[in-house]
Amino acid sequence: SRLLLVPHARFICLLAMAEVEATTPAAAAPAMEEPTAPEAAVAAPAPPPPPQADAAATAGGEEENMAVDSEGVGEAEAPSAEAAPAAPEPPKAPEPPKELEEDAPTAKGKKIGEVVSFLASDTTLNVLPSVHGNVLMALSDGGLQHFLAGARGNVGVKSGRYMFEVKILEILNPSQTTRDGQSGRTRPVLKVGLATQGSCLFLGDTEDSVCFDSDGQYTSAKSSAMAVPRFAREQVYSVVVNLDDGSPNAHTISLFRDGVRMCQPQKLPEALKGKPLFPAVTYRNLTVQVNFGAESMTKLPFSCRMIQDASVADAKVLAAPKPKDGKYEVVFPCFLPDEGTFDWLDMWLEKNPDYTELSERMILSWAQKSGLFRQKGYDWKSSNDKPGMQFGVQALDDLTVCEILKTVAPVLERNLIVMEVKANLIKDDREALAKRFALTIVRRW
Repeated sequence: SRLLLVPHARFICLLAMAEVEATTPAAAAPAMEEPTAPEAAVAAPAPPPPPQADAAATAGGEEENMAVDSEGVGEAEAPSAEAAPAAPEPPKAPEPPKELEEDAPTAKGKKIGEVVSFLASDTTLNVLPSVHGNVLMALSDGGLQHFLAGARGNVGVKSGRYMFEVKILEILNPSQTTRDGQSGRTRPVLKVGLATQGSCLFLGDTEDSVCFDSDGQYTSAKSSAMAVPRFAREQVYSVVVNLDDGSPNAHTISLFRDGVRMCQPQKLPEALKGKPLFPAVTYRNLTVQVNFGAESMTKLPFSCRMIQDASVADAKVLAAPKPKDGKYEVVFPCFLPDEGTFDWLDMWLEKNPDYTELSERMILSWAQKSGLFRQKGYDWKSSNDKPGMQFGVQALDDLTVCEILKTVAPVLERNLIVMEVKANLIKDDREALAKRFALTIVRRW
């Protein structure tokens, strides 16, 4: 009964105080009296804990809160990680096709004894071959830096599988001067491949050759398509020709860089099948090394014989015809103007392929094959004898290039035919030109 009255009395007291506060202004409100003992027993707060206990409790609470927060974060992140979609795996690069070429069998039979090299008659007039090592340079003065240089080896492959290597030793940047005084550069070029005997010395220009070029294109039957990465200096490029009928890569050509395949085997065109294929290079503003063997500069994934190691049964060897008295021949045809002079010249060169034409017509054709832009196009010409250059390049338009070729040609080991219709008819002009060929036999027709 007493326990029930105490809270009841407190309730009545609190109501009375609330009524007094409601009717009395706040400024005049008397101070609250100390609560009675029963009220103090009910309203007094719990005594503060000892300092050590309080600190321990606080620390424990913080640790508990940290544990809860840590657990809470973990529990909150787990569903997020599970709900987020997994990132798709990047597509795997396709595995390269299996190498079908196998190690070369042990060589049987007699091997060729001739040294694989470049014959003078199978090179353009601007090619400068080294005495040893098959290093090729090209003339680059007097406008010749614009012209392609071509060279074809003297040993062709007609069966089996063989290789040769090419390496860029030097990249040249000769300048040019146009007629308006502007200067510019001619882009370096390298083409490596195969060609038939007597074909054009510029790879890819006719259907008688196939090649890979420094821009990454493969040219076959005068059609080009991207096939390999661009060429770079000081890298060894290996050209492998497979003419083995029993091989899965029969009648193909492949290119390797520093021993790594650059592309899948490329089929040879039908026009080349059954013919001996000779190694060849076409270049401009470069110094290149061509290695025919017998040892390679780099190792392929399979063993392959070099062209210098070719068997007699697999190869065709060409020999340079040597003049009996040690002197080569230069011919000066004499014709009346516009009497079929150049038609006769075309027929004569077809019957005498070991002769090299030296004329302005030849230079104009050479420039076209080298990709030079001519202001009036190549169909325009002022005359057959003097067609005119019209390139907008000083060294070409003023015929400096012609004078340089006439200076270089006499020291080359080759037969020449000089076609200058007017100059060949005039005795003084003909004799002045013939004096440049003191080491050759001069013939006048």
